[in-house]
Amino acid sequence: MIQDRLSDKKALFAARANTELRAQRNTRRVAVLLNGNLVNNVRTEQFGVSARVYENGVYGFSSTAEYTDETVKAVLKAASENAAFLSAHAGRGKGPHPHLMPGRIVTATDLSDPEQRAYIEFIQAIDRYVAAKYPDLISHTAVAMSDSMEKLLVVSDGTDGHSILPRSYLYVTMSAAGQDGKPIELHRVIGGGYGAFTQNYDNPEACYAEIDELYERVRRKTEGVYPEAGNKTVILGGTLSGMLAHEAVGHTVEADLVIGGSVAGPNLHKRVGSDLVNLVDFAHTAFGKPTPLPIYVDDEGVAATDAELIKNGILVGYMNNRESAERFGMTPNGNARAFLFSDEPLIRMRNTAVLPGTSKLSDMIASIDDGYYLLDTNNGQADTTGEFMFGVTFGYEIKKGKLGRALLDTTISGVAFDMLKTVDMVSDEMVWASSGMCGKKQPMPVGMGGPALKCRVNIGGR
Repeated sequence: MIQDRLSDKKALFAARANTELRAQRNTRRVAVLLNGNLVNNVRTEQFGVSARVYENGVYGFSSTAEYTDETVKAVLKAASENAAFLSAHAGRGKGPHPHLMPGRIVTATDLSDPEQRAYIEFIQAIDRYVAAKYPDLISHTAVAMSDSMEKLLVVSDGTDGHSILPRSYLYVTMSAAGQDGKPIELHRVIGGGYGAFTQNYDNPEACYAEIDELYERVRRKTEGVYPEAGNKTVILGGTLSGMLAHEAVGHTVEADLVIGGSVAGPNLHKRVGSDLVNLVDFAHTAFGKPTPLPIYVDDEGVAATDAELIKNGILVGYMNNRESAERFGMTPNGNARAFLFSDEPLIRMRNTAVLPGTSKLSDMIASIDDGYYLLDTNNGQADTTGEFMFGVTFGYEIKKGKLGRALLDTTISGVAFDMLKTVDMVSDEMVWASSGMCGKKQPMPVGMGGPALKCRVNIGGR
């Protein structure tokens, strides 16, 4: 773990400035097999220290990839000088941020970091299973991946922290010949989540059932049909409702994007969904269990708490850093996060989710005479107007209250705050996803989740 060379530097902090001193190590390990051939084998590590000083409404920042007592003092001095320079030329006449209660949160524990062969040998076992059981596939890929972010944070005002955020996943992709000879492809995240790779994956056989389910979906998709284009009644599975929570709603309620003109600005305290829609950015605990990626303190020293965003269909809040929270008269909840030691904290999501309702999925399906049940996605994009378009890679027709044929690739689109007003049933089961990265100037691991939602949405055809 990172040695503490920061705590004894508090004596050097300027009296009337907010100071953040952060040492950080990021690691990433990846191994990829394509049809049994090792095509990617990577181990990276990025480590260094940074300082940020807030004075008179402006920030001074400095970082270095060396971590010694001398370099810590140097970045602190440089950040202070940068803040003083900017204050003299572009100062906004502001004092320090509103005071935070001091504290310290330590969640860091020694992290297992297996040799690269552990990743390779695991996916070789997965590859042998797929190749032997499903020889009709055109191709198959197995990816073993882990990454981690360790942060040691010391602040002049607020909560010091030492945390490690590890995650690991197995991805399997299968490609088969469709009806017209064109490849039909699906991928799946098999298990994983918070923790080191060897903690989450100690037995390849534990993955076989999900791999078999993936193949069954591929087989069904080879006989699939395109949906009929138009505005349709659909059920968005939990993966898609989580994508909606993050991409189409979450970004619009990040306070820096609100300041930049997002649709959430004029809609605060107004209806943006039906009474059944509730949305929260969870910090570290949800429904009595740890979130996929628990955050206990952010990179400004704010102890993390849940940010309530939509309550019974009404937009009630934003995600903030300390500066934007002061501007909007809100309480900061710990949403300021930096990806690398050389990055300044930005307002970022943590574990953003639609809350579950009371309906059973079987009743939701039975309530639809002609529609679609949409399950998997491969991408999603949205802008600050709330307009979104998501790719859908797997789903089913719903005919007279029963599931029908599988669907071929399609898209859905709409405006989030309009579409959410059509939600009339919300399932009682949550689905979480945390295997991707959010790209907002810096990449960032995030969690997203939700229940199945019955709503109306524009769906593409052939």
